[in-house]
Amino acid sequence: MAKRGNGLGGTPVEIPRTGRANTWGVRTPLHFNKATGKRERYWIGREYKNKTAAERALRVWITDYEAGKVAARSDMKLGDWLDKWLSNHRKEGTTMAGYETKVRLHIKPHIGGVKLCEVTDDTLDDLYRLLETTPCPTNKGKPLGAKSVRHVHNILSGALGAAVPKLIPVNPAATAHPPTARQIRAQESRYPTLDDGQTTRFLGTVWEPCGNRACDGGLTHHCLRDAPLWTVYAATGVRRSEALGMKWSLINWDAGSIELGWVVVEEGNTYRLRKLTKDGDDNAVIYVDQSVMNVLKWQRERQNAERERLASAWADSDLVFARDGFKLYRGEAGGPQDPEKVSARWRTLRARLHLPEDFRIHDWRHSKVTNDLEAGENPVEVSANVRHHSPGYTMARYGHSRQDGARRLAASGAGRLGLSSLV
Repeated sequence: MAKRGNGLGGTPVEIPRTGRANTWGVRTPLHFNKATGKRERYWIGREYKNKTAAERALRVWITDYEAGKVAARSDMKLGDWLDKWLSNHRKEGTTMAGYETKVRLHIKPHIGGVKLCEVTDDTLDDLYRLLETTPCPTNKGKPLGAKSVRHVHNILSGALGAAVPKLIPVNPAATAHPPTARQIRAQESRYPTLDDGQTTRFLGTVWEPCGNRACDGGLTHHCLRDAPLWTVYAATGVRRSEALGMKWSLINWDAGSIELGWVVVEEGNTYRLRKLTKDGDDNAVIYVDQSVMNVLKWQRERQNAERERLASAWADSDLVFARDGFKLYRGEAGGPQDPEKVSARWRTLRARLHLPEDFRIHDWRHSKVTNDLEAGENPVEVSANVRHHSPGYTMARYGHSRQDGARRLAASGAGRLGLSSLV
């Protein structure tokens, strides 16, 4: 038999073993490794029981290599690959900040040092169980919830999928077992809401002048500076970022509509104004009553008074709820407000008015949808005005609270069937 040329194929060799039977090993043919940029060969295995098994393994490797199913071998660590993946990812800054936090706090400390080619579905399953059972310092000393662990899985799935087939042959996350949708729903808590009566009393309170000696109940005193903002949250159900990004030029005063084209978002320790891209809202328009328009007109008058008072210190950015001149220590008025400072002012107001301690700004959105459905409004319109992706989602998320509607439906069905005449 003629001798094979270099690089045409490996040759099985017998490997002496001490205290047990010898095994057989075989290496790959000399080939180009895309990960290192060099021609190399490596052991396919060294624990085959006989020469026939080693030859069979070699044939399988050659078949897979020619079919493009063999990934380049690399000593790259998972943590290094995640860093590279994040640096090349085309996502909004807020999304990337969330990814980076999960990677830094929940992935790298546990499996960041594992070689990328050695990550298996068992590796990922062990990580998920660890996160679900181990107290986390960044989560008030509690283990991560099912939804957060699922988010970690989604990040890993995307990162590992990007490595296929260049660095790994398959995505191990595809066969891993993260928390299921049912487990996530089981952990979801009911958000607090205020009914229409409570909301009416709240709005009456925030529009009451403070009565201090310097307060004339008009445009200039700071006691009513946030009243229009709280009113917009309660009356429209917009998100915090969407209200802070509202622009005067996107308000249609005649039609009573507001286009939500911009948002103010947090990114790490800072914040910025950017275009709205959430949930594919290419044309996010909401419709409001004339009374809300009157509130916005009052806000415009107050803002104009601030602009005249501050003169050159005002940098106009067309924002409805722009930063005003109250306690303006640095920077210019007229730009976007810091979302966290808005939330801090909300927490102060919440405590003063004795609202539920866990009632967030975002819970005005939950209250708006819940109250509209309880009032028997069209679910299609309710869903459209809060820009849910479908009425089905709205009803699945909020339909459980429609007690009055459910009772009316039950009574109507019983009447049509004549059940009252049976006993």
